Amino acid sequence: MSILDFIKKELIEIIEWTDDSRDTLAYRWPDDDKQIKNGAQLIVRESQVAQFVAAGQFADLFGPGRHRLTTENIPVLSTIYGWKYGFEAPFKCDVYYLNTRLFTGNKWGTANPVMMRDPDFGMVRLRAFGTYDFRIVEPARFLKEVAGTDHNFRLEEFADTMRSRIVSVFTEALATAHVPALDVARRYAELGQALLPIINPAMGEKYGLEITAFVVENISVPPEVEKAIDARSSMGAIGDLNAYVKYQMGAGMTQGGEGAAAAAVPAQMAIGFGIAQEMMKNMQPGAAAAQPAAATAAAAAPGLEVLTLEQAAQALGVAVEDVMAAIDAGELKARRIGSATRIAREALQAFLRGE
Repeated sequence: MSILDFIKKELIEIIEWTDDSRDTLAYRWPDDDKQIKNGAQLIVRESQVAQFVAAGQFADLFGPGRHRLTTENIPVLSTIYGWKYGFEAPFKCDVYYLNTRLFTGNKWGTANPVMMRDPDFGMVRLRAFGTYDFRIVEPARFLKEVAGTDHNFRLEEFADTMRSRIVSVFTEALATAHVPALDVARRYAELGQALLPIINPAMGEKYGLEITAFVVENISVPPEVEKAIDARSSMGAIGDLNAYVKYQMGAGMTQGGEGAAAAAVPAQMAIGFGIAQEMMKNMQPGAAAAQPAAATAAAAAPGLEVLTLEQAAQALGVAVEDVMAAIDAGELKARRIGSATRIAREALQAFLRGE
């Protein structure tokens, strides 16, 4: 073998990479410590880019196609090495291939409940999971922050890091977006699209990636919040709670038996509370002596009879959540005293009259 043939064998003339793994993100082309021939052919296939790295610095980036490596088309590399125009000597350089295709169906999920402040329910714990699609859009940043000098960097090596980062950004985005729990639990598709503009800047800046699709498949809330959501949904289906209660009372009275007894509960409750309060007044010391003097004042300002939420719900024959919904809608007047909610019997009667 001649010296010329030996030298030719030690030079790289064609650089190409065929990806048959479908899960490789970055691949460092093996040069076997050989030099690249000036004028060598670089082949980059579709969904690939080739990033040159020389002397620890990012050099030229090549997209799909066949490229002839000369000083004309490797200006950054020429600058790093200080080559003059027309330099023809072989050179040493690391070549990284990056897969720019779309990686789909990657799973994410919250390992622990996410705490968020909700305008309706206060502090709420949420669990969520779904899928996302991504691609590499900034090869240099991805190599620097993620793949490094790894010879063959695969998706499984990055999956856990990506998943935790996605959950972290999702939590921050959810807090920033101020999406109520009622909407979070019912509008998955819209939520994913709304969070994309918030998630992408963080992923691009940190890893050089673009999230093309972010899908929320399920969000679970605590049982008590689920019950409240169901109650709100029922109220929406019922529409006019006042008319619904009147209808139930009328239907129960026509049925007789247990139905009539159930329908009579509101009236019985009202009478019972009136009798009980009158008895309490008479049992108080000095009540009889004070009655003549207080008669005029009582006539001008009759005593206010109040009910708790549970008493009002029992009087109406509905759930406590329905009473709360009527209060929130402004249909039933109530007063919050400290941590308790109280309803005047007159307000309850006005509600039943539709006033």
